[in-house]
Amino acid sequence: MSEALTIPAPNDRLLARFAWFAVFYNVLVIVWGAMVRATGSGAGCGNHWPLCNGQVIPVSPGFHTIIEFTHRMMTGGSTLIVVALLVWTFRATAKGHAARWFAIASAALLVNEAFLGALLVKLGYVTGNQSPGRWAMLSIHLSNTLLLMAALTLTARFLSAGDWQPWAGLQRARGFGWAVAGLAATIGVGVSGSMAALGDTLFPATSLWAAYVQDFAASSPWLLRLRLVHPVSALVAAVFVIWLVGRARRSADHDAGVARLVKLVLVLLGVQFALGIDDVLLLAPAWMQLLHLLGADLYWVALVLLAAEMVWPVPVDTEASADLGAPARTLA
Repeated sequence: MSEALTIPAPNDRLLARFAWFAVFYNVLVIVWGAMVRATGSGAGCGNHWPLCNGQVIPVSPGFHTIIEFTHRMMTGGSTLIVVALLVWTFRATAKGHAARWFAIASAALLVNEAFLGALLVKLGYVTGNQSPGRWAMLSIHLSNTLLLMAALTLTARFLSAGDWQPWAGLQRARGFGWAVAGLAATIGVGVSGSMAALGDTLFPATSLWAAYVQDFAASSPWLLRLRLVHPVSALVAAVFVIWLVGRARRSADHDAGVARLVKLVLVLLGVQFALGIDDVLLLAPAWMQLLHLLGADLYWVALVLLAAEMVWPVPVDTEASADLGAPARTLA
């Protein structure tokens, strides 16, 4: 016996598109936030938050102020978008819909994101600050950012699935623990990558050999000596990706959507390794750091989707697919 999934109405499809817009808008916010760090613009608004140098809109701003103020405006736009998504999701979905829970999580994580960003400014963990406190705050900040992106991605995923109620499917999910552990390992890769990027920004090397010496010299700051954690953590996380892709390929023969996700994850993973190597060879210029981060964010979104599809699938109803010309899904 199957409970057929209701195909999203036009208004529901518009909501799903808006949810995906929220995902990719926040990717841009994250990349611009890295621009703030890479250009040393974290103090562009002084020790003021939410005001910028004591003003609502800075007068005659310099370069660093423009960079930092733009990031704050983009973050404000993100707040409006996520609040709109939360309200619209509650108005358009039934009680118990999974998208509601992830929309709430997105809003809560966004509030925490703003709080952490304010702390970085108020505590002076910007520009040339090299203290361990900055490392810790940046690690927490990035972890929260990735969780926010995961929550927004899952909100969009379940809104795109129509009225399907997935909680029973989650209770029967296989590999849930593996998925959580693998995604956590990937967050670890992101955190170690942010530390490596901070080290590259604060202690730029003049040559590839100089960078190598920095990594192993006993006199080097710990931020540089820990740079090797990033490639090692990437290899550990790759074990999860291999497991996930192997499992997904067994499902790909029956679901074209899963097959596309598998290809996308593998392509983005390959691009990330290539960008990582180029980042090292080019001595981590700011533009390469931003490109590497953009690829990492897109890879994270695709990986969250694939993990969700494997442990929390929306079954395919072949009869409905034939009638509607697109894969409809049912819950057995």
